[in-house]
Amino acid sequence: MSSLQSFTALGLASGSELDGLRAAIITTDGVDVFDCGENFEFPYDGDLRDELRQLQKNRMKTTEEQRQSANEKFSDFCIAAAKEIVTDNPQINLIGWGGHIICHQPSEHKLYQLGDCKKMAQELKIATVGRFRNADILAGGLGAPMSAIYYAALAQNMPKPLAFVCVGGVSTVFYIGQNGELLAYDAGPGNAVINEWVDRHGGMHQDYNGRLAISGKVQDEIMQSLMKHKFLSQVPPKIADKSTFADKMEHLEGLSLEDGAATATAWVAEGIAKAIKDFMPEMPEKIVVCGNGVANPTLMRFIRQKMSGATVCVAEDCGWCARGIEPQAFAFLAVRRCNRMPTSYPFTTGAAGEVIGGEVFAGQD
Repeated sequence: MSSLQSFTALGLASGSELDGLRAAIITTDGVDVFDCGENFEFPYDGDLRDELRQLQKNRMKTTEEQRQSANEKFSDFCIAAAKEIVTDNPQINLIGWGGHIICHQPSEHKLYQLGDCKKMAQELKIATVGRFRNADILAGGLGAPMSAIYYAALAQNMPKPLAFVCVGGVSTVFYIGQNGELLAYDAGPGNAVINEWVDRHGGMHQDYNGRLAISGKVQDEIMQSLMKHKFLSQVPPKIADKSTFADKMEHLEGLSLEDGAATATAWVAEGIAKAIKDFMPEMPEKIVVCGNGVANPTLMRFIRQKMSGATVCVAEDCGWCARGIEPQAFAFLAVRRCNRMPTSYPFTTGAAGEVIGGEVFAGQD
C-alpha cells in the first residue's frame, strides 16, 4: 500500500447560528494530525446574515433567483476570507469547505447547500473539496454528523470510553469506545432554542455569558413537557435542525425573559444527558464540550449537573479551540477524500457501508 499524502489544509465551516464563517489550518495525512495551525473567524455582515436567515426560514419555498443570489454572495464572502488566509499562509495546498446548509431532509431526498467550490478552486488556484454529504445520502445515510472520524483522530491518545458534545444550533454527540468504535448522532436542541427565545423576547442575539439563565428559574412542569419531544427518544442514527424543536417553543410563552432562558438552557443540557445515557453503549469517563455552547457558563454548569458521574471539560482544557474543531474537521475530511479514505460510516450516519465522500475541484494554474 502506498504511503498517505500529507496536506496543509484550510477548513471552512458555517453553522446554522449564522454568526459567521469559521476557518482553521491543520497539517494531516487523514489519519494523524501533525499540526493544528491558526483559527480564524469572519462575522457575516447584516445583509448576508439576513439573506441566509430568510433562506433557512423559508427553505425551498424561495425562488431559484433568490437561492442563486444568496449562493453567489455567500461564496464570494467565503472566497474573500480564504484568499486573505492563503495570502498569509502560502503553505496551504488543499481546502475543505463545508458550505452552508439551507435544507437537509435526507428522508425526502432534499439537500440544498450554498458554496461554489469550483469558483473557490479556480480563484485561489488550490484544489477544493466540498459537498461531503451527497455521497453519504446516496448510500442511504443521513449526510450527518460528518465529524466523527476527526474527533477520533484528536482523541487517539486519550482514555476511553470518551464522548464529545458539540453545541451549535443543535447539539451533537460523538462516542469513542475502548477499542476505537465510533457512534455519532444529534442529541437534541442546542443554542438555537436559547437564541430564539432571547431574540424574540429580549431583542438579543444570544444569552451572553448565560446571564439571563442564571437569573431565572427552571420551570419543572414545562421541562417535563419539553423532554417529551419525540426526537429525544428516537433511536440513532438521527439528525435534527433548528426547525425540529420549534413546535415546543410555544411552551415557554408566558414566562419571564429570565425564566424562559433558564428553562431553554436546561432543555439543552437535559437533552444532551438523555442522549448520552440512553444511547451510548457505555458511559464515557470524560465528556469534552465544544462549539459555541462552551461560551455559556450556565449551560456548562447544567451539563455538569446532569452528567455528575463523568468528568465534563471544554475543548480548551485539552488544548483545542472549541470553535475551531468544526472547520478543522472539514480540512481533515478533505485530506481523507484525496487519500481515498472513508469519511462516514454506518454507525455515524446510517449509510449502508463506508463512504468516501466529497467532490474534488481542481485548482487551475
